[in-house]
Amino acid sequence: MAWFFCENEIIGDSCALTGENAKHAKVLRLRQGEAVTLVTPGGIQCDGEIARTGDGMYQVNILSKKPCKNEPDVFITLYQALPKGDKMDYIVQKCVELGISRIVPMITARCVSRPDEKSLKKKTERWQKIALQAAMQSRRGIVPQVRHCVSFAQAAELTRENEQTVFFYEMGGQPVREILKDKPKTIGIFIGSEGGFEEAEVQKVVENGGKTATLGKRILRAETAPLAALSIIMYQTNNFD
Repeated sequence: MAWFFCENEIIGDSCALTGENAKHAKVLRLRQGEAVTLVTPGGIQCDGEIARTGDGMYQVNILSKKPCKNEPDVFITLYQALPKGDKMDYIVQKCVELGISRIVPMITARCVSRPDEKSLKKKTERWQKIALQAAMQSRRGIVPQVRHCVSFAQAAELTRENEQTVFFYEMGGQPVREILKDKPKTIGIFIGSEGGFEEAEVQKVVENGGKTATLGKRILRAETAPLAALSIIMYQTNNFD
């Protein structure tokens, strides 16, 4: 069943797919009578079928509405140091599939990738499109937000929004299960770039209440670490059940 996200709440028993949604429906070659699901900004899952097509628009008859239950019960923000090349594309896609709620790209002391403001704007727009596509494919109830890239200092300040912040550090820390034993509902996770973090950066997050954590004795690649960290947290919070 094709999965779409609507810009507005659906009033009544019909809705039109237009713009990018209509283009996607065309790519999928959807025809009259085929089943589709539309998810509203309020997280309402509307199951329906294509009633008619034409003029770049797909009219959908809504058959049922219910709250979408595909979201984890914990809100997780990934603070990801910019890796080299196009690795961030992969990180965004896979983290959305795994259930991330928000992604905050950041530039740390050891980041090799340091795009200028114009390049960062284009990259952020691309990452948000990747997040949308991944959310549709994995049938999410929301499209996770990819925020504009920030400095490490700004990211450290943003951690005050979280009940718990987990700083994954190559020099070691506590097991994730110990840090999350009180089952916080909002969690921030810090992942470094290829060069890792400087000790001063670690201390800054710890001063704000964060805790250092380990992913084991092996050193993971920059694009592997966030997926491993997120998977562990989803498992520890019972969101893989």
